[in-house]
Amino acid sequence: MFLFFALVPGIAFAQSPPLSQSLSTDPQAHGHLLLVLPFENRTTQPNLDWIGEAAADIFNRRLESAGFLTISRGDRLYALDRLGLPLNFQPSRASTIRIAQTLDADDVIIGFYKMDGDRLTVSAQLLDINALKLSPAIEQQSDLKSLLDILNGLAWRMARQLDPTYSVAEQTFLAADAPVRVDAFENYIRGSIAEAPGDRVVHLKEAVRLSPAFTPAWLALGKAYFVNQEYDLAAATFGHLPKDDSNALQADFYRGLAYFYTANYLKAEDAFAFVSLRLPLPEVVNNQAVAASRRGHDAGALFQQAAVADPKDADYHFNLAVALRRRNDIPGAIREIDQALKIHPQDSEAQAFANALKNPASIKPNPDPGKAIPDDTLPLERIKRSYNETGFRQAAFEMEQVEWMRLASLPPDQRAATLVKEGDQFLNRGLILEAERQFQSALQASPTSALAHAGLAEVREHSGDSDAARQEAQKSLSLTPNVPAHLVLARIDLQSNQLSTAATEVSQALKLDPANANARGMKQALESRGQQVP
Repeated sequence: MFLFFALVPGIAFAQSPPLSQSLSTDPQAHGHLLLVLPFENRTTQPNLDWIGEAAADIFNRRLESAGFLTISRGDRLYALDRLGLPLNFQPSRASTIRIAQTLDADDVIIGFYKMDGDRLTVSAQLLDINALKLSPAIEQQSDLKSLLDILNGLAWRMARQLDPTYSVAEQTFLAADAPVRVDAFENYIRGSIAEAPGDRVVHLKEAVRLSPAFTPAWLALGKAYFVNQEYDLAAATFGHLPKDDSNALQADFYRGLAYFYTANYLKAEDAFAFVSLRLPLPEVVNNQAVAASRRGHDAGALFQQAAVADPKDADYHFNLAVALRRRNDIPGAIREIDQALKIHPQDSEAQAFANALKNPASIKPNPDPGKAIPDDTLPLERIKRSYNETGFRQAAFEMEQVEWMRLASLPPDQRAATLVKEGDQFLNRGLILEAERQFQSALQASPTSALAHAGLAEVREHSGDSDAARQEAQKSLSLTPNVPAHLVLARIDLQSNQLSTAATEVSQALKLDPANANARGMKQALESRGQQVP
């Protein structure tokens, strides 16, 4: 298989993995690997070519958030290069199958778009690679300024086609990127696909100027600076992503590299350590170890961890050999360098190091046993310049299935409480699509969960559907009085300038929890507008 898959032993996650799908859904459906190809431009307008890549971007991000395994754009470009195809290649059915087989994809999403006057029509289909079966087309149309709604709506319908039990509302998909402007999104896509580095930076800077909260554009801009070897700018740009953003791990990996290349090894080690606690891929652990080693610390344990996780990578054995030599563990260093040469016999640096290790005259005694020895003659440990996030997501998916099975064995009320907690965490990070999945799953486990209905009320509020938010909040309160539902109703009433009813809801919330910070904040907001809260 092209896609790397490994569960790293001995490394604990800093937090339990999210529960990626509803407990009623078929895990096998979510376990299929999906490849989304850029949609075909049938408008006869070359200046709209960017929409094809925009469709792939939206579908990838939405379906991944919906709990499906998607293949990244980088892996898709790798497959095209491996097959000797140009990056802007528009594949035939046969070529599509070849690309999918190269990437081990189970299903491929293909589509096209066309213009009729000022109306844009986008069509999408699902190709089952194993059965060689093409699904009926799904279509959506509107004017070009509603492009994001068209693509998000189609992505929602595709999620329902992949899993008919999928219960997240369409409005949640439509609101997932809000308030990204279409022109900002266009610049983000144009910057992502531009061939000239200068053009890439110009478009991506414009994207973040127009929509500063759109973190995928910040990630792409940071990568553009990184490729241009503008490492200080890259590190600063990656820093714009919040630590709880879905792209934060990838950003901090490259941020660590940027710091490393400017010899800021302390910040590099911190960045890699942040990633390795949550995404324990061997390349991440290796880089944390290299940065620590540059600071004069013994990183042998981390190098050992990387070598155990991926024993077929010669660099990890090479790095471990260097670390063991610094400890004056000559037999251990010889064992590891021999393993590195077994994997990569043409490695001249490794061969020279092996020769030195096996020459007693070249071995300097360690004046302080148990500590690393300073030796300028030793080779430097090797950094990894990229990591396979797709491989991690596959491993994380398997772990989520284990968690899914554990939850299924819990009593319904406990299962619902766990899912509500997950939903609240997603909601606090602004991930409303992921949050709704958890709340819907909680209700499937326990339909009388008041907090699950309150969570859905908050999701509906975030997605701009005030009527549905009010209904969910009222349903929640009819089951059990609770603070979140009262506050949803209070915010809706405050937005519509119904200050008296908003004050009543806040008062009810404070009776339930007098110390609640959100309720106290709303009380102050109402009193600042002259409305007393009883």
